[in-house]
Amino acid sequence: MKAIQVHEQGGPEVLRYDEVPVPVPGPGEVLIRVHAAGINPPDWYMRAGLSEIPGDATARLRLPAIPGTDVSGVVATAAGPFAAGDPVFGMVRFPSLRGGGYAEYITAPVTDLARKPAGISHVQAAGAPMAALTAWQYLIALGHDAPNPFQSFPHRPVPLGPGMTVLVNGAAGGVGHIAVQLARWRGARVVAVASGGHEAFLRSLGADEFVDYTRGEIAVRDVDVVLDTVGGPGAGRLLRTVKRGGAVFPVFPGEYDAAEVASRGVTVSGTQVRSSGAQLAEVGRLLEAGTVAVGIDSTFPLAEAARAHGRAARGHLRGKIVLTV
Repeated sequence: MKAIQVHEQGGPEVLRYDEVPVPVPGPGEVLIRVHAAGINPPDWYMRAGLSEIPGDATARLRLPAIPGTDVSGVVATAAGPFAAGDPVFGMVRFPSLRGGGYAEYITAPVTDLARKPAGISHVQAAGAPMAALTAWQYLIALGHDAPNPFQSFPHRPVPLGPGMTVLVNGAAGGVGHIAVQLARWRGARVVAVASGGHEAFLRSLGADEFVDYTRGEIAVRDVDVVLDTVGGPGAGRLLRTVKRGGAVFPVFPGEYDAAEVASRGVTVSGTQVRSSGAQLAEVGRLLEAGTVAVGIDSTFPLAEAARAHGRAARGHLRGKIVLTV
């Protein structure tokens, strides 16, 4: 089969289009003929130099390796509840660097998979898993009791409902645009923060208020929950938007002054997304109903994975980048 492999870590140019053996499924696994593979930050971190993901109990990265965790395709060899010919999607073996999704075939534990919603394409389904599961496990239900590699206490989502306000920073990206829709589904008022060109897109997804961060301070106040998909040195400014007793959930590490966090009475909590076919099945029902939609920034053929990673490096994504296989 054809697959993208990393033989040495570096820029997008290290992604090689190779001929490799078709993998053999182990116990409790299916073989999937991949139709599309989603691209996520851990993919380019692995390509660039990451050798182990926090929270992964497996061995460090061994090269050559096939990147990718998010796939949508058709079962080729059956196992568990899935028969040959079943369309499925999933985030495979995360957290680990052993996904193998940038390929014509992939093996996957049946527990990592859900049936692909009939009403969406393989491209849309491949764009969903990591983004949707991250938003779900931060905002709706953690769904596992694995130790949190980023803090000493477990992450606990805040029950969302009418009368609450959720601010999503980096709202146009993969996790952000799904989080906007999940918060709206739960009845919360949603403030979407992104650059100005994304306003129409985010309002179409249900954002009640839009803030263009390029125009200065985020002047919103009394927010119940902030989901910050950006992080970094400027993250601390988001504390000013949160009411006492509220929460900031950083998807990527941010800099927060501990004294300010304590004085404002705010909880700062993060976690590590983990594969879950059961949760993805719940997301699938929302995708099937049209309650949640997956925005597609761009698509590239599998052989052009380097170009897809180049697009990711330019940033300002609107939804997901997907490889067609």
